[in-house]
Amino acid sequence: MRYLSTIIKFLVLGLLILLLVFQHRWEPLLNVFSIPLQQRLENFLGALLHFSIFILVLNLGIHLLISVYRSSKKMRPNQVDNVVLGLQNAYYIVFFLAVTLTIAASFGYAPAELFTSLSIVAAAIAIISKDFISEIISGMIIAFSKEVAIDDYVKIGDHKGRIIDITLTKIALLNEDDDIIFLPNNKVYTSEIVNYTRKEIKKVSIEFELNIQALETVEELEAHLTEAISDYREHIERNSYNLKVVEIRKDSLAFKFQYILHQINRELEREIRRKTVRRITNFVKQNLSDAGKEEVLK
Repeated sequence: MRYLSTIIKFLVLGLLILLLVFQHRWEPLLNVFSIPLQQRLENFLGALLHFSIFILVLNLGIHLLISVYRSSKKMRPNQVDNVVLGLQNAYYIVFFLAVTLTIAASFGYAPAELFTSLSIVAAAIAIISKDFISEIISGMIIAFSKEVAIDDYVKIGDHKGRIIDITLTKIALLNEDDDIIFLPNNKVYTSEIVNYTRKEIKKVSIEFELNIQALETVEELEAHLTEAISDYREHIERNSYNLKVVEIRKDSLAFKFQYILHQINRELEREIRRKTVRRITNFVKQNLSDAGKEEVLK
């Protein structure tokens, strides 16, 4: 289907080039209209022909570059990375500029005249839309950079998750709750980014807080948590389990339970984290219930 689409584009491009080459033959057909209307139609059809040819050539060129790049990187046909996204975003920008120039040309304005006559308006538009333009520039820089890429697991500001898309103005982040967070490119560009995928950090940390009444001993809690994820021991380095007391507060203790995975696997990490949190909840509930029973017995 993809090849059929490309063939159709080439056929349409050939037809448009023929229409442009033989423009002097079909333009006399417009003589049935009044001279002002005829002039407008000639301007419009000429601009539309040039625009269509330019966009088709650009589209085919971008697709060719992406295909060659994917082939060199041994990527799947629909797989994307930063370079592919950058080329696609560049295409959208050029497409928008071509539409603007085509509309101006259809009214009889040459590009030079357009930029001269609209210089003040363009300056005002630039001031008003400076944030939007800044977002696009930041998006292009991010797309072609090697700092982050699609499927990287990152922390941007207070948000942590997997990058699923990089657009002209935003980055889409899928967090651990399966919520999609859209972050403006400006914020991403100016924020501190922790890229867990690139650093290949295999240590997983689960932070939580427990009421002192729900805790017998730290060793008992550590044993419960280690047992909770015993089904995943083949994925976890031996003797890497560690329960740290991060902070001692008035009525509670802040903990950090850590372990090291053999390989980076975000889905596995989420599954282990979910099971650990549930075990902590059950542990607290059971201990508080036992403590309540002891108070009744007293």
